[in-house]
Amino acid sequence: MDAAEDGMWWYRAVHARLAATLAARPRPGRVLDAGCGTGGGMRALAAALPGVELVGLEYDAAAAARAAAKSGRPVAGGDVNRLPFADGAFAAVVSVDVLCHRGVSEAEALAELRRVLAPGGLLVLNLPAFEWLRSAHDTRVHNARRYTARGARGLLAAAGFAGIETRYWNSLLLPLMVVQRKVLAAREDAASDVAPFPPWLDAALAAVDAAERRLAALGARFPAGGSVLALATKP
Repeated sequence: MDAAEDGMWWYRAVHARLAATLAARPRPGRVLDAGCGTGGGMRALAAALPGVELVGLEYDAAAAARAAAKSGRPVAGGDVNRLPFADGAFAAVVSVDVLCHRGVSEAEALAELRRVLAPGGLLVLNLPAFEWLRSAHDTRVHNARRYTARGARGLLAAAGFAGIETRYWNSLLLPLMVVQRKVLAAREDAASDVAPFPPWLDAALAAVDAAERRLAALGARFPAGGSVLALATKP
């Protein structure tokens, strides 16, 4: 992750969506990146939203240290099932592909994310889409579950969130993702997709994603995609 996240098109794509989502709301106060990995997302948000106070949380000690060094922001060691923060401590929480992790309890984590949000605070989750897309990649990155937009809405509603919005993305590239996951890397011992791509391929995939984002900005909504972006507020 540390080697790939600054250059791989997928990380740039998800970071751009998080930044755009936060920027579209009234200027957030303190923002938590829950499960910040090695810090690329925090660094991207810091660049896109100057002046916003960012805090990271990461379970893996080595990753937490790297995230703090990379982002220049404080990173707490801890578990999303038991967040080491006070009630209502954050105006917004973002979390990328964490709720799906095998070490995470959906109910406990969502209750904790709701607890640390201030009233009216924003939760932004990125989640891997569709159980039928499960592959060796999920095994390598410890994904225990994948989601539909409808399922994510129900999960957030059951956890007490309001103003829930869900949408698919990585939609134009979904056919290629299916070929990669189900044909080219169908073996159980296949490697994760998290790796630097050849520059020409990375540029091509990034261009397709940029086109998808432009279509979404014009109001396009896609019926399927490789990921689900979910937004919700604490009443």
